[in-house]
Amino acid sequence: MAWFLGAGASAASGIPTGYAMIRDFKAQIFCRETNLSKREIDTADPIWIDRIDSFFRQTSLLPPEGDPTEYAAAFEAVYPQPRHRRQYIADAISKGTPCFGHKVLGSLMAAGKVDCVFTTNFDPLIEEAALSANAILPVVDQKRPTVAAIDSADRAMRCLNESDWPMIAKLHGDYQSISIKNTGSELEEQDIRMRHVLVEAGKRFGMVFVGYSGRDASIMEALTAVLDAPSPFPNGLYWLTSSASRLLPSVSEFLKRAQLAGVDVAVVECATFDELSADITKTNDLPQPLYDQVMAGRPAPRLVPVQLPTAEARAFPILRYSSLQIEVIPGAARRIKLAQSTTSPVVRELLKEKGVKATAAVLGREIAVFGRDREIVDALAPFGATPNGEIELNPAKDGWAKGLIYDALVRGLARRLPLIPRFKRAGHSVVIASPRDGDDAERSRRDVQVLSKLRSAYNSDLSGTVPGLGLPFQEGLLLKLDLIDGRWWCGFEPYTFVHIPRPEVTKDSDPEHTRGANGDPMAARSYRAGDPAGDWRRERWAQRYNRNWARIIAAWAHLLTDTEGGTMRAFGLKEGTGIDAVFKVSPVTGWSRPGHHHVYFDRTT
Repeated sequence: MAWFLGAGASAASGIPTGYAMIRDFKAQIFCRETNLSKREIDTADPIWIDRIDSFFRQTSLLPPEGDPTEYAAAFEAVYPQPRHRRQYIADAISKGTPCFGHKVLGSLMAAGKVDCVFTTNFDPLIEEAALSANAILPVVDQKRPTVAAIDSADRAMRCLNESDWPMIAKLHGDYQSISIKNTGSELEEQDIRMRHVLVEAGKRFGMVFVGYSGRDASIMEALTAVLDAPSPFPNGLYWLTSSASRLLPSVSEFLKRAQLAGVDVAVVECATFDELSADITKTNDLPQPLYDQVMAGRPAPRLVPVQLPTAEARAFPILRYSSLQIEVIPGAARRIKLAQSTTSPVVRELLKEKGVKATAAVLGREIAVFGRDREIVDALAPFGATPNGEIELNPAKDGWAKGLIYDALVRGLARRLPLIPRFKRAGHSVVIASPRDGDDAERSRRDVQVLSKLRSAYNSDLSGTVPGLGLPFQEGLLLKLDLIDGRWWCGFEPYTFVHIPRPEVTKDSDPEHTRGANGDPMAARSYRAGDPAGDWRRERWAQRYNRNWARIIAAWAHLLTDTEGGTMRAFGLKEGTGIDAVFKVSPVTGWSRPGHHHVYFDRTT
């Protein structure tokens, strides 16, 4: 068997994978385009990840997420010069050391059990592992590998022609090479000599693919060319992946063609290179010195015997979550049949134009909707709308059902409260309704009373203008609907919203002026003016520590759930007039507590 290692095989060694590098490149481009410092963002925070992904979904700076050319395009966008790309690779590789998987494969090469290893990685980890394994063997038993890169492909040709094994072929170059393949133009075609070696090896050996995504069109083309041989991959083809559902279309197509060509094909799900290597050591007889060296370097086991605690757990929670459990969610919505197909945005705009309060999701010629039946049917008369019973909602399975319930939940939380719901593709929110001239005096008095606990928790006004800028601000919440451990939760994040007016731009003056129009409050604006209220907002929250946060979370939880029995309705419909979205939300936020007692939890400082 020949082996083919991709970036995933070096992930446990501390070297970033292709996916991790794409994430880093995107963060750098995001900061550059939005005039932010990279110190201001946390690329490990899911909130920032969502914001960055939302930014790129609304631009054409990079290919779509998951596109095979995404890595190359992002790398070239951040580091246009080859020398800078080489320096980035060298810096990344300097952090890596051979992992357990490298040591096992290196020992197999030293023992003469693996003849050929191909890799797209620039790091020297596999050859270091092979040389380290050879060093403990007698000189006459050593099998030191020949390492060939794209600028030393003659070595690979000699090994192939003379069957001088073992060999390690660096298909994209070595970290010390002048020529390395990273950008789209560099990856478009493979060096003809290295391509020949890869194709000929595919005719002689079976092949195991580990940690390789299949993003490189030139390599996939060479592998596909092997299938034209009389007996391709004679000992089988094994593609290892963490999940078969994550295979790229190009890989799936290659495996199907290989199977049709008579190759013994298997997709093997395996979490890591180390896990695969641990299984291999159980079925291969390595020389004892090599086996001892490999086992001495294996990672510490994650599961070890421990004595179970006998003391009772503490009852008092130690961590409070800003999330409320949704005990009851709508199970069905009204089904509306249409005479012609349309889209959700068109229907929502039409309902809004007609002044109809409703929440809808379009499914071709059907609509799932909450609201008054007669008003909805009248508003959608141009589409030939007719009621047609009910449609079952399964938000755990269907994204459209989750979106419909998400919209209705936000309406239900804001209804009968001085809150304004805001619906955005990047995430919904609610904000405190600011007092306005002409408001009913009794209603204003009631709103002040309803918000009294919240105002006390903030110890400041809930709306007003930003000092020095004169921009209106409102306190509010970013809301999220999540299914966790079989339970639905409404997560809420207190946030100070500042209304920053958009400059008047046209398509002629700014062709990208629509970018970010549907982003979240912190999303980048197309005119790249930054966030003028950012410093004020950060200063406003900087002095609010855990105790302040606990009061604010408690006040918001009380405000949102202060209804009879915790039941809330999105529209408050009378029976028989339509289908309402009814929720029952627990007034108690999520809590975490230790599973056992420990002296750590007795601290007083």
